[in-house]
Amino acid sequence: MFGTQMIAKRKSVLPTRSELRLLQALWDLGQGTVEDVINHLGSTNRPNYKTTQTILRIMEQKSLIHHISRGRVFVFAPRVTREEVGRLSVRNLLDQNFGGSPVELLVNLLEASPVKETELDELEALIRNYRQKKDSAEKP
Repeated sequence: MFGTQMIAKRKSVLPTRSELRLLQALWDLGQGTVEDVINHLGSTNRPNYKTTQTILRIMEQKSLIHHISRGRVFVFAPRVTREEVGRLSVRNLLDQNFGGSPVELLVNLLEASPVKETELDELEALIRNYRQKKDSAEKP
């Protein structure tokens, strides 16, 4: 009933911080009412019902979520995945801060804080795997 739709197929819109918080609740829940979302967020910094409802409607206009009606209650579900938002966020970060260069991003990431040897090994393995996949995809 609730299918996801690629964020890249629509006008690419990053969720705001508040929208992302609500999206994370919906990703965890799968779907939910305004009340479900508020309850999932917990008691710390609990958002107001009307504010949450308004943000969800804005998110729906942005095609980040959609709803179905169950009587007088709206049940909301995400139209985008965590991965889609993550990729779009990284793309935006690359373009805004690093001139679109993944190398610049990685250099800054590595220089920003100490990186464990095991993490460096993991990064090297990921790069090797990516190269192998890319090479095999390019060969007929």
